[in-house]
Amino acid sequence: MTAGPEERNGLTALARGLSAPKGFVDASMAAPASGTIRLLGGIPAPAALPVEATSQASAQLWQDPDAAVASLQYSPARGSDALCDWIARREGVDPSRIVVTNGGMHGLALAVLTVVERDATVAVDDPVFPGFLWALEVSTTRILPVPVLADGFDVEHLARQLATGARIAAAYTVPDFHNPAQVSLSAPKRQALIELAERYGFYVIVDNPYRELRFHGRDQGVAAFNESDRAIHVNTFTKTLGPGWRVGWLVLPDHLVDPVIRLRNRLDVHTSSVTQAIIERLLTDDSEWFDAIVRGATALYRERSGVLIDALREQLPDALDVVPPEGGLFLWPRLTDDAVDPAALFRRAAARGVLYQQGEFFMADPGERSSARHLRLSYSDRPPEELREAVRRLAMAF
Repeated sequence: MTAGPEERNGLTALARGLSAPKGFVDASMAAPASGTIRLLGGIPAPAALPVEATSQASAQLWQDPDAAVASLQYSPARGSDALCDWIARREGVDPSRIVVTNGGMHGLALAVLTVVERDATVAVDDPVFPGFLWALEVSTTRILPVPVLADGFDVEHLARQLATGARIAAAYTVPDFHNPAQVSLSAPKRQALIELAERYGFYVIVDNPYRELRFHGRDQGVAAFNESDRAIHVNTFTKTLGPGWRVGWLVLPDHLVDPVIRLRNRLDVHTSSVTQAIIERLLTDDSEWFDAIVRGATALYRERSGVLIDALREQLPDALDVVPPEGGLFLWPRLTDDAVDPAALFRRAAARGVLYQQGEFFMADPGERSSARHLRLSYSDRPPEELREAVRRLAMAF
């Protein structure tokens, strides 16, 4: 048998098996025509980012010789003590259970590499955040899609699958302001999912980057996750302080802390000491500072989500079923007319200068096409006038 180019170049089976960017990635990375309005990514609004405060904290760091030298050295694999302490207080756990990561995706990859054996099966949201499937590929491509309902991950569906013989290493979900489905997992279902994990011996990988960004409704809480030996809680500063930091964290059960640290010692060693030092100063110099940043961001996203919804209801009153989100960065409207071809609609919209993520990119089960009837519209980094213009162009596409 003749070796293919990848085999001849000496690539490992893992490297050969990683999927090429497509769909969701292509749409996010494409260079649009001038004047195109992009409703594509979960990108924080520039106005919500702490640029001035970051500049001041950075300057203070370099003006302190001892702190500056320390920030240019190695730091603990688990993360700096001050940052772990701050995170632990917000999560309501002991600081020893916190591991600082290089953003949320790094946290997901560490979780997968720690608890998912090669070729094991993992239950995932359907629709699913495609980025988790990329992280999962380091261990497996075997998934068990679980529908996402109005109150989140369908725990009863998973329970039926397990009762009839399905076995999984982990279950993955975005519990707060789901990407893309915008819903939140109810408090009773959070507890039920953990109880299911304890009964069947799998882990729950909780991906929670939007948790702080609530502007309506009631917080469903995270104690069910943080108090369990079967949950790995992943969070990040990406959606609050900015993705460029590449700083996030894991809340781990005690018995997983050492395995995760041993694993990262063979990968990236530790998160940048410099970025940790600057973030520490931002968070600890004023105990109310972070909450003020979050309040400003949520007010901005509340306004922008309302502008987008009002424009859709005004200009496309019968074309889309729109449910107002309680938080987060996305809207997940559904096409009401089965005669509308979602792919053709997207092409027409792109030709008129508006881009969004097609629902089909988020399907976990290729046989379940309901997600393809949805559009994922991101409102976070677009000002109100652009959101209104985007809907005007989308209406023209219809």
